[in-house]
Order: sequence, then C-alpha cells, then structure tokens
Amino acid sequence: MNAKELHDKTVDQLRDDLVALKKEAFNLRFQQATNQLENTARIRKVRRDVARINTVINQKAAAAATTAEA
Repeated sequence: MNAKELHDKTVDQLRDDLVALKKEAFNLRFQQATNQLENTARIRKVRRDVARINTVINQKAAAAATTAEA
C-alpha cells in the first residue's frame, strides 16, 4: 500500500483500513508470542502501513481545517 493509493480514499475508508491493520498487528504479535509466526517481516510492513494511514488522515484533517478557516 502506497501513499498515492491512500490519498484517493475517503477518511471513512482509511479508518476502516486502520482498524483492519490494527487487528492484523494484534494477531501477528500473538503469533509471535506463541512462536507460530512464519513471516516476521509482515509485522514491520503492517506497522508502517498503520503509520502511513495515520499520516494521511492527519493531512486530510489539516487540509479540511485550512479550507474551513478561509
């Protein structure tokens, strides 16, 4: 998932994706704790995707606040 794809989505879609990624991150952490995790790189990818989504949500909120002031 890249930032360009995220900018095209609405805030509600981004929040849905964020919830799904957080659930996946929880499951990956659980698998890691029980030594069942096979792809350890997936944890890093999910964490970075969560950060990307949060960044885009914050950018959209800032843009909305700027247009509301004008």
